[in-house]
Amino acid sequence: MADSKDLQQIVERAVAQVLDRQMPILQAELVARVIAELPPPPVASALPAAGSPTQSNLVQAVAKIHAGTTQKEILRALLDAGATYAARVALFVVKAGTANGWQSRGFGAEDAVKDFSVDMTAGPSAHAYQSRTVTPANMAEMDRHFVEQFGGPANEQIVIMPLVLKDKVAALLYADGGADGMLDGPSLEVLVLTTSAWLEVASLRKQTHRDFAEAPAAVEQPAVAAPVQTVSSFSDPFAAHTPTHIAPKPAPAPEAEPAAEVVEVASHAGSVNAAASAPAAAADPFAGMSADDADTHRKAQRFARLLVDEIKLYNQAKVAEGRRNKDLYDRLKEDIEKSRSTFQKRYGNSAAASGDYFQKEVVRSLAEDDYSVMGANFRK
Repeated sequence: MADSKDLQQIVERAVAQVLDRQMPILQAELVARVIAELPPPPVASALPAAGSPTQSNLVQAVAKIHAGTTQKEILRALLDAGATYAARVALFVVKAGTANGWQSRGFGAEDAVKDFSVDMTAGPSAHAYQSRTVTPANMAEMDRHFVEQFGGPANEQIVIMPLVLKDKVAALLYADGGADGMLDGPSLEVLVLTTSAWLEVASLRKQTHRDFAEAPAAVEQPAVAAPVQTVSSFSDPFAAHTPTHIAPKPAPAPEAEPAAEVVEVASHAGSVNAAASAPAAAADPFAGMSADDADTHRKAQRFARLLVDEIKLYNQAKVAEGRRNKDLYDRLKEDIEKSRSTFQKRYGNSAAASGDYFQKEVVRSLAEDDYSVMGANFRK
């Protein structure tokens, strides 16, 4: 009996020694086989690392948006770029509290959502519109008619982003992952913010060119009929977003009917210059000056408007809060003084220095001609 127990102990020790030596090899082989059977890991949804191909694509997308010179070109570039970061994207223009479809990508035809009206009384569309913030949601929260007509993504996740112009929501961008779940919210947000800013920059550029072209011609030119173009349902989508404190431009003399086309943001952003240029309709304030001095004064006025418009463009929230709390200068002091310095370097020693145009434009445009809005620290 004792011999049997001794033999068992000897065998157990031998087996244990073999297992001790082989266990790491078996463990490594087991892990390798399990990993080989696993599906590939999903694409990370976090922001791309610096210098990554995805980030390079985003830079290229922003560049394409900046390449647009008209409203149509810029918004189409937004949708084209958005299709890189979401399986389905659609743009809905907001007018009078109603969001109507314009164009889309990933829904089939580009005009698949054309004239489709999204419910703005509830759900993520209403939240994005009212809060002016990016609104992630579940497809079940979306407008029932939208779901019935276009279906939803496989993972049920959607996002709606407001495109803000002149402190108002001018459009909503809808995006979802479609069948494959491709939805990169942060990159889409960058594209929407880029588009909003570029639409306003483009409008300022157009107004500047228009100002130079408005000088009266020495010889009256015969009227030429404008070419007829296709009218888009997206005509003048942002007409309701003109700031209420800006006076409209004086009506021009009757002329040939303009070509029917999408009215660019400049058509209403250009009214920024109206209040300053309106007095000229009655009498030229520079009539007693030499031609060179008058030209310098006009250029200084335009430059001041562009500088202040740029402050408004990149500080919309601060401007709104400053007006409400009557401390606008304290919130924008750094931007105002940097722009003032830029203006002084160009026109501080010119004939236009006496006009104090930058100061006047700050009060007119930022404070809506109300000095009290600027706060106690603003020097008059």
